[in-house]
Parts: sequence; C-alpha cells; structure tokens
Amino acid sequence: MISSRREFLKTIGAAAAAIAIRPSASTAAQPAAKPNVLLIFTDDQGTLDANCYGSKDLYTPAMDELAATGVRFTQAYSHTVCCPARALLMTGRHPQRSSVNMWTQGDAKAKKGINMYKEEVTIAEHLQSAGYRTGLFGKWHLGAHLEFGPTKQGFDEFFGLRGGFIDNYNHYFLHGRGFHDLYEGTKEVFAKGEYFPDLITARALKFIEKNKDRPFFMYLAFNIPHYPEQADKKFDERYKDLKMPRQAYAKMISTVDDRIGLVLGKLKELKIRDNTIVVFMSDNGHSRERNAIRVDNHTSGLAKGTKYGANGGGGNTGKWIGAKGSFQEGGIRVPAIISYPRALPKGKVRDQAITAADWYPTISDLCGLDQPKVKLDGQSLLKIIKSADEPTHHKVMHWQWGGKWAVREGDWKLIGNGARGRSLGNLSGDKPEQENFLKTKPEIAKRLLALHLEWVKEVTPKK
Repeated sequence: MISSRREFLKTIGAAAAAIAIRPSASTAAQPAAKPNVLLIFTDDQGTLDANCYGSKDLYTPAMDELAATGVRFTQAYSHTVCCPARALLMTGRHPQRSSVNMWTQGDAKAKKGINMYKEEVTIAEHLQSAGYRTGLFGKWHLGAHLEFGPTKQGFDEFFGLRGGFIDNYNHYFLHGRGFHDLYEGTKEVFAKGEYFPDLITARALKFIEKNKDRPFFMYLAFNIPHYPEQADKKFDERYKDLKMPRQAYAKMISTVDDRIGLVLGKLKELKIRDNTIVVFMSDNGHSRERNAIRVDNHTSGLAKGTKYGANGGGGNTGKWIGAKGSFQEGGIRVPAIISYPRALPKGKVRDQAITAADWYPTISDLCGLDQPKVKLDGQSLLKIIKSADEPTHHKVMHWQWGGKWAVREGDWKLIGNGARGRSLGNLSGDKPEQENFLKTKPEIAKRLLALHLEWVKEVTPKK
C-alpha cells in the first residue's frame, strides 16, 4: 500500500504545483505563489524554555518574534527522546509504524541496525513530489546506515549528523568509544574546529538564497540545546548571574535562538518571509543527564573523565514534572509555534492538545496538496489555528518507547514504566501528576490500559 502511495505522489506533482491556498478575501482573486516551508526542530528544549513561554530569564528574540507573528501552542506534544519524535514529525505517524521503537543506528559505518523503513513517505518526499526543492541541515537520527537516511527519503540536500549528537567542534559522537559523524549526503566530511551550529546555519542561508525564486522545504534540525553545552561565548555576560545548571542551559537556548534569527533575517532580506510557513518545535523535554568520557583512547581524542553532559538539568517546566526520558509532562510537552504572516493569525495562543504528527497534514493543507494516501496519526491544525474554540482532535493520545509507554484521555494519563510498574496521574490542578491514583481509581486505569493494548495492536507493523 505504501509503495502505491509513493506512485500516487509522483502523479500529483504537476497538478499540485498549480494549487495555492487563498489567504484572504482581499487576495482571493489572484492565485498566490506556493509557500515556502521552514521546519525548525530544536533538540532538548524544554516545556517553557523561551521568553514567550514565560521564562523571562531567557533571551529569545527570534522565538518571541515567531510567536508575535504566528500562533503559539501551550499544549504541544512531541515525544520522550530524539528518535521517536523525529519519526513522528517526518511521517505524521506513530514511530512504531516505521520501526522506530528503540534507538536507531548511529554510526553509518557500523553493521546495519535499526533504521526507519524506507517505505515510509516523509513530508520531504510529499513536498518534493509537488515540485519543492528540499534540504535538511542538522540532525537526522532516524537511522544512519548509508542505504537509508535523508537523501533516500526525499531530501535533495543533506548536511549534518546522521546519528544522535556530536561534540560541536570535533564532530564525534561521545558515548562509548565514539565515532565521527559529519556527512554531506552519504559522504563523510571533516571540519575539525568549526562550530557545528554555525556550519548548518551557513548551509541554511545558502539554501534559501539559492532557492529564493522557487518553492522550497527546509528542515533545520538543530542539535542544540542538547549537550555538550558548548554555547556561543557572547552570551556569557548576559547570564553570568544565573545559577548553574540554569546558566549553562540558558546560554545554549540563546545560542540556538541567535541562529534561528539569522535564518529568519535572510527570509526578510529576500522579501519572502510573508510567503514562508515557519514551524518551530522541540523534540522532547530538557535533559538532566550527566556524562563523561569513560574510556582511554577515545576516538574523539578527548581525555578520559572529560565531562560533556547537561549538568543535571536547567530547564523550566513550571508546574509540570518530569524531563527528557519520561512520559510525564516535562518530558513530552514542548514549545511549538507556527508563523505564516500571509495567511494565518498573528500573536495568538492556542491551548488545544496537538502533536508533532499534526505538522505533516497541516503543511500539506497550507501548500494546497492532497493528504497522502496512508494512515496518518496527525490531523490538520487549520481549524484550531483559526479558532480558540475548536476542540482538540486528539481525544486519546499515545506514546511508547521500548518497554515504556503512556496513554492520555482527558486529564488522566496512565504511564507504564516497565519493571517499575504503572502510575496513574491527573493533569488538572496546581500539582499535576504528583499523585498516583492507581489504587484509588482502578476503573480509570483499567480503561486506559485497554486503550493502550488496543493501540499497540494497531500500530505494530505486520511485517
């Protein structure tokens, strides 16, 4: 079915190229040019970690500008860690459908491991088939094997890391014995000493300049504020009075915001900002990890004992508890904004529950494309974007990663913690999820467990 869908996408390319949305009554008589699409995904940026989300200790003018020129979501959900969040975003489908239920292959030179199914048709393939030039600059993390990856799934250009994270200056993955991870498509490249966020920002600016006169889709997948916390030193003075670990984390947030600002500036300079859909989101909550090189003769050249983790935290979750790696709100609820000045509301806030899977069908609608002929778990957000009174379309929400999982219905969330058992939390009140109702509300736990088990059967691949 998926392969036939791919053929379908090829046949609609020419027709889709002539379709454009009608942004307002005043311009309805003139067909508009197809919008560009810029999808910005930050890495480990927590629930409230932008000034526009209430973290007034943070300097985030670019994110704040997106909120002022678009719609900001207060109840946006991604996933608990990197891989499933990216599968959700790229396919509009639960990651289990595409074989992403555990860490995907990180080292492109290693024996073939877990890689996202190539049969999945990504949002890049969908837009590419409609005449869009497509580029990914940054982090892939859906399987590094050279037979898989971005250029096999709809991206005309790819520059970045194929695995999970790297040192920003030597470009080595640092867990275990490490490995080098910097690629142009499937070709390994070396740029020791050059700051990775600047490398991908430069490529993004070049891509925009080169494609300014044609529709483009760019996925700018930053690897920060994810550790190692190697921030731009120009933010040292601004945050010198903040306590650790907030100080180190805040500098990383401002570093990524600064690079986002450069990209938005290029769109303005070329006078294409109003016709560019910008979606901004994070992949999961902030990290609390503490890491260090644990072996002699590490491939990166870093000495044993060198620390590179997230200094134990630093994120702001407000009343929500949890962090990256958990299914509590602080692990999966993230910042999310859409800004499209030509056609969408500006300076608005929406409280309805949405997920990363919703961007695929939303972007398809805004670009005037038919929805893909496959089961999507996301739904278009256009009605919600236009009205704060529109109900959420996610009545029941599901997440799973390895042996851990969560299911939410209304304010109730049942979490399966593997060997540690289950917990039933409630999202209402001033202290959400801080009480376990498993024993006092057994009928609710039973109903949610049944919903989870039914969902598992539905999303588990048959092959």
